[in-house]
Amino acid sequence: MALRGHISRLARIQLSHMGQQSRAQSVAVLGAPFSKGQKKRGVEHGPKVIRDAGLLERLSALDYCIHDFGNLKFKCVENDEPYMDVTSPRTVGGANKMLSGAVSRAVGAGHTLVMLGGDHSLAIGSVNGHAQQRPDLCLIWVDAHADLNTPMTSPSGNLHGQSVAFMLKELQDQIPDVPGFSWAKPFLSSKDLVYVGLRDVDPGEHNFLKNLGIQYFTMRDIDRLGIQRVMEVALDHLLARKQRPIHLSFDIDAFDPSLAPATGTPVNGGLTYREGIYIAEEIHNTGLLSVMDLVEVNPTLGSSPEGAEATASLAVSVIASALGQTREGSHGSIEEIASVKDDTEQLRL
Repeated sequence: MALRGHISRLARIQLSHMGQQSRAQSVAVLGAPFSKGQKKRGVEHGPKVIRDAGLLERLSALDYCIHDFGNLKFKCVENDEPYMDVTSPRTVGGANKMLSGAVSRAVGAGHTLVMLGGDHSLAIGSVNGHAQQRPDLCLIWVDAHADLNTPMTSPSGNLHGQSVAFMLKELQDQIPDVPGFSWAKPFLSSKDLVYVGLRDVDPGEHNFLKNLGIQYFTMRDIDRLGIQRVMEVALDHLLARKQRPIHLSFDIDAFDPSLAPATGTPVNGGLTYREGIYIAEEIHNTGLLSVMDLVEVNPTLGSSPEGAEATASLAVSVIASALGQTREGSHGSIEEIASVKDDTEQLRL
C-alpha cells in the first residue's frame, strides 16, 4: 500500500511538471444564477459578485485564454408543487438539465470549465454533463455538508442537500421518481467520490457514508492528520489505479464562517484559508482538473458588505489556485538565475 502510494505520488509530480509546461490554454467560465435548490434568496447573485471580485482578470494573469460564456437563463416553473417534502422539484430539475447540456458542450469543446453558482443543487447538472464527455471522472466534494440525503431522509426537503444522492448508482433504488428529474440517471460509483471538510452530517447521510464505504474526511480528520496527509490519501484513493479527470465541487461554506460569512448554511470550525487553498493547489498539481464548481456565495447574507466582498474574494482565490496560481511568488527561470550568478562571479574576478 505504501509502495503504491509512493508510485502514485511520483506519477502525479510528473503530471504536474508536464501540466506546467503545456498548460491547457482554454478556460471557460459559466454562470448559473440559481437559488431554488434551497429557501434563501440571494445566492443567484453569486456569479456576478465572483466575477466582480476579479475572477477573469486573475485567470488571465495565469496565461489562460478565457472564454466567459455568461450566465444561463433559467425558467421558473409555475405551480411547482412540492413532491413529498422536496421543494421546487420541476424548477430545479429543469435548471440542472439545462446546465448539464451546457457543461457537456464546454468540456466537449476542449475547455477546462469553471461553473459559478448558485446553490449546490446545480452540481447534479454540472457533474452529469461532465460525465457525458468523461464517464471515467472522479469527484472531490469540498463542503461542510455531505449533500447525500434522499427525498426520504432529508430533514428540510432542499435539493441542495441531496445532490450527490442523485448521482450515485448505489442509491438508485433510494431515489423516487421526482418530477423534473426523469432525464437524470445515476452515473457515479461511491468509490469514485471523496469528501473533504465535513462537519454537519445528517443521520441518513451518515448511514450512507458508512454502508457504502465512501472515502470521507471530516474536520476532525483534518485536525488529526493535517491537510497534506488528507489530500495525499484522497488523491491516492481516486488516482492510484488510473489517472482520470477530476471534477472539483467546492462549496464556499467549507471554509470557516469567519472567512466566508456570506453563505446560506455556515457551520463553525471550518477550513482555514491555508487549508482551503492547499486543497485547490494539490488538485491543480495532479494536472487532471477538468471541471470545477464554486457554489453557495450569497452576497445578501453575512454581517456586512465587507463580509460579502471577502467571501467573493475567497472564491476567486480558490478558483485561481485550482488553476495554477501559487503562493511562491513570481520567479525567473533557472537559466536566468544562473546567468545572474555568472555575472556576479565575473565581477568578483
